[in-house]
Amino acid sequence: MNQADNPIQRPALHYAWIVLAVGTLVVVGSLGLARFGYTMLLPSMQTALTMDNTKAGGLATANLAAYLALAVTGGVLASRYGPRIVITIGLSVAALGMALTGSAASFGEAMIWRVLTGLGSGASNVPVMALLSAWFAQRRRGLAAGIGVTGSSLALIVLGPLVPRVLAADEENGWRICWFLFAAVTFGLAVLSWAVLRNRPADIGLHPLGAAEDDEPGVAAQGGLRWGRVYGSGVVWHVGLIYIAFGFSYMIYMTFFTKYLIAEGGYTKEAAGALFMLVGWVSLPCGLILGWISDIIGRKGALVIVYLIHAIAFALFALWPSPAGFTISAILFGLSPWTIPAIMAAICGDVLGPRLAPAGLGFITLFFGIGQAAGPIAAGALADADANKSLSSAFLLAAGVALLGAIGSLLLRRPKG
Repeated sequence: MNQADNPIQRPALHYAWIVLAVGTLVVVGSLGLARFGYTMLLPSMQTALTMDNTKAGGLATANLAAYLALAVTGGVLASRYGPRIVITIGLSVAALGMALTGSAASFGEAMIWRVLTGLGSGASNVPVMALLSAWFAQRRRGLAAGIGVTGSSLALIVLGPLVPRVLAADEENGWRICWFLFAAVTFGLAVLSWAVLRNRPADIGLHPLGAAEDDEPGVAAQGGLRWGRVYGSGVVWHVGLIYIAFGFSYMIYMTFFTKYLIAEGGYTKEAAGALFMLVGWVSLPCGLILGWISDIIGRKGALVIVYLIHAIAFALFALWPSPAGFTISAILFGLSPWTIPAIMAAICGDVLGPRLAPAGLGFITLFFGIGQAAGPIAAGALADADANKSLSSAFLLAAGVALLGAIGSLLLRRPKG
């Protein structure tokens, strides 16, 4: 019998789901541990390295500035050489940076190693989110990106109870042990990424999940890379400017979340960790649900909703400094913390296609990174300038910037395609 007469055997489980599962774990390492681990360890690191709020914010800013540099470059490299190799190297570098952070003996050393960690985070997180655009057709892209970003939620769920226990077991060196643990897990994820991830469905003879049956696998990979489509798109620039508001506002909230609860809210480390874990549990389905909603009502409407939720959550943290206010704020933020990056990744796939999506996402992450880098150090300086050294004004600043993000989203033009 001629081979052409045989029916096509399609796998029961599309490989896109495997890519999505591993991609979600990549987010656990590149963001959940490398970035949000600092939130839980900040009070102990401040004591050990004698840092004031400005220095604490500066340490976060150094990490985020490095993330910014490699997010842009990593997106371009992923478009040219494929996301798989870039993600693997990025996670390995992040793991090395976390291990060295755990060995830091001074603020200066910690800053150097947090920069290294940020470089690895940027080189792995942006390509993995854009990778999903290649594996999922447009009508499922928001859902896929929404699932991928829940890696940060999984990390919060683990970090919330784990870190206080390690710190309680060794008050002097517990924060160092935590960084060593984070590094080991992240390096394991780098090995897993190299073994499992594939750059495009065409590499193994598949179509993107949800694509029409007669679509040619690999069409997106044909032809040259038209960089002008990335850097000359008005929609891409508009989205980038909106992205600044998210980076600036949410990073203030996440950086000083535990610090504020302990220093001004009267929380113990264990109680603060429990509330941090609550954010993780509430946020676990948020990316999936709101990513799916963005596929239905459009990216613009979903962005407006999320920014308004953030503005309320950040304002409550400052204006209602009580267990009830803190809990409601955490729940509201938990409804939508990672949805904006998921929607941004989906927009890049919608506008640019799967081949250029990594470069597009890297480009708008330049704006996001500017906001992230500016937020923590501005908030820390604002707190140190306050007569009572209170962080409440910093959270109000975050709320105002999130509101600007909602207004900017209202003005967003509908992406074509």
